[in-house]
Amino acid sequence: MQKLILASGSPRRVELLRLIGIEAEVVRCDVPEQPGAGESPAAYSRRVARAKASAGREAYAQQFDRLVLGADTEVLLDGHVFGKPQDAQDAMKMLALLSGREHEVLSSVALIGPAFDEVISCSTAVRFAKLSQGAMEAYVASGEPFGKAGAYAIQGRAATFIEHIHGSYWSVMGLPLFETAALLRRAGFCWESPAPLEQ
Repeated sequence: MQKLILASGSPRRVELLRLIGIEAEVVRCDVPEQPGAGESPAAYSRRVARAKASAGREAYAQQFDRLVLGADTEVLLDGHVFGKPQDAQDAMKMLALLSGREHEVLSSVALIGPAFDEVISCSTAVRFAKLSQGAMEAYVASGEPFGKAGAYAIQGRAATFIEHIHGSYWSVMGLPLFETAALLRRAGFCWESPAPLEQ
């Protein structure tokens, strides 16, 4: 069975790959995560995903036959990128802005190998219910918002905030599985998984 390198420190992405039968070797690659001047959110997300995959590839430069996957997830509202909250006050601010509104979650996935280099993106619309001050304070106090884009985790306590989503649940969690599996197949990556419905 082929081995995949995951250039990410996210335990959620490890879990999501396991859901589709892939045990990835993890290498944590810290890359700058700051939008450039005039850079669109979509271009920024794709650039960060590719930078992570490239960094992972460099870390395993001696293993040229390995595929390296990097991913990035951003929360967007009114054209602004919501990164990970720096502190409790920042988390409260993000949640207050998301409260009662629909926002976009954009996940990009980059896959780099000996003869393969591709980046894909997946956009999902997420609508939050109107949140009370007490609900936001309790959520921030739980510690869950930290390390999460937009200060929330759809698979955690914040599930009760979400009225509906339109798109990929897995993308909001951090890795769009359908799109990622298709990307891996295009690269010739083989693993024990159900065959796609149509080639």
